[in-house]
Amino acid sequence: MINGSLLRDAMISAAHSISNQKQKVDELNVFPVPDGDTGTNMSMTIGAAVRELELLKDPTVAETAKVAASALLRGARGNSGVILSLLFRGFSAGMRDKAEATGSDLADALVEGVTAAYKAVMKPTEGTILTVAREASERARGVAMDTNDALTVFRAAVEQAEETLLKTPEMLPVLKKAGVVDAGGKGFCIIFRAMLDVFEGGEVVRPASGESAAQKPKRSAVAEASGDIKFTYCTEFIVLKKEGAEDYLKLRAYLESIGDSVVAVDDEEIIKVHVHTNHPGNALEEGLKFGALTKLKIENMKEQHTAQVTEAEQMAENASYVPVDPEIPYGFVAVAAGRGVEALFTDLGVNNVVTGGQTMNPSTDDILNAIHATPAQTVFVLPNNKNIIMAAEQAVKLADRRVCVLQTVSIPQGISAMLAFDPEASFADNQVAMTEAIGRVQSGQITFAARDSDYDGHNIRAGEILAMENGKLSFVEKDLEKSVYKLTKSMVRKDSSFVTLIYGADVTDDQAESAVGLLRSKLNPNLEISLINGGQPVYYYMISVE
Repeated sequence: MINGSLLRDAMISAAHSISNQKQKVDELNVFPVPDGDTGTNMSMTIGAAVRELELLKDPTVAETAKVAASALLRGARGNSGVILSLLFRGFSAGMRDKAEATGSDLADALVEGVTAAYKAVMKPTEGTILTVAREASERARGVAMDTNDALTVFRAAVEQAEETLLKTPEMLPVLKKAGVVDAGGKGFCIIFRAMLDVFEGGEVVRPASGESAAQKPKRSAVAEASGDIKFTYCTEFIVLKKEGAEDYLKLRAYLESIGDSVVAVDDEEIIKVHVHTNHPGNALEEGLKFGALTKLKIENMKEQHTAQVTEAEQMAENASYVPVDPEIPYGFVAVAAGRGVEALFTDLGVNNVVTGGQTMNPSTDDILNAIHATPAQTVFVLPNNKNIIMAAEQAVKLADRRVCVLQTVSIPQGISAMLAFDPEASFADNQVAMTEAIGRVQSGQITFAARDSDYDGHNIRAGEILAMENGKLSFVEKDLEKSVYKLTKSMVRKDSSFVTLIYGADVTDDQAESAVGLLRSKLNPNLEISLINGGQPVYYYMISVE
């Protein structure tokens, strides 16, 4: 028999185990785009239950399972995290009213968890965490027919999960080609192996960092810095060396006398200069002694620091929404990252923007809190990322008002949906119109490869530029501007009228203007091309064609 305290300790140990090994699981992701990785999402999901589990004193297995399931549901992040939460929600239902668990109880609860997870996934894919969990539950049920010993049944389930995991490359060709097992399945095995170890008398795993595995908000090292920046201006320029110019080392020596972070590199024709200083004019004057100046760039680093602090504070606001009564007919919640993109959604009428996206999937609770802070009887939710839709859909069941999750998988789709909303129309008509608008927009994204990969016929190296067309890898490039043109040209149809280019935090204004200029010179002159500074991370450009 397994009692509630043992189950509590096993789940805490499992949370710490997946937290300690999340990077190993993240590295199994086949697709090279930087994203909210599987190991991280599963770790944060089960980690959300640790604090509440630690407060339980002499619980029944029903109480432990219920507390864990509730916390996992609210903390679920990404598709893998949502599936994990559903497995434990079903497990909790199977443990209802039980003080202790027998082998049969465990087997039934595992089967119920798998059933709940499969029901939630519209098109279940075999060779994933779902397959691993299903075969584990089937093995547990089979063993429970011969013995009611809880430890024997759970051990059989774990052993089957690990056997099935090794077979996942044979079920999914993409895994076989990459030479890896399924990441979600691996996370599941880590969690259940850790639980078994505790059931067998092992000690509870502690976090590698010495901190609790419970979910903690991300922190910005820059935003938490003191802000005591000694030299205010980041100054860059290129000197076109004049004939007979002095040794560039004299320029470098002067710059070091008025600042720090000095870089001065020369060749036969130019000197490239970078310096942090309080007197950029003096740096420029000294540079003029060596030749004409070009490519001048001066940025106030204290302003940059303030902006980063503000952005960090905005991220923290997701956890502190104030619930309000639903007083108006319609309201909107959107998920987005980047101050420009967030401002765009606000301008379009979105009440609350949840900070998040590809590399930072918000939890169900983050989205739920934003819904409850929206003063509307009906709230439309725009996830704007395929890995956030399931978490948003779980919030529907927890909300105190009607919620409609629109299936937006990109920022351009979210924008098109908002433009299609009619405040005078009925809920049903708006749902149809916004969904149709989502289908009309062509979405392109240009990002970088986070890791080496052999994917879909492309031999990809970390750092290379990846062009995504409607969620699928289109091509790999080395030149950013060329990739913008190639991808946009690929998306433009005969009946296309509008192109919107949203550029990110790692693209300068000049680079963006140059890219737009290239599009205007080479594409149909009747196309209306707009440029927006989105400030988004991860994506150099997000492109919308309608």
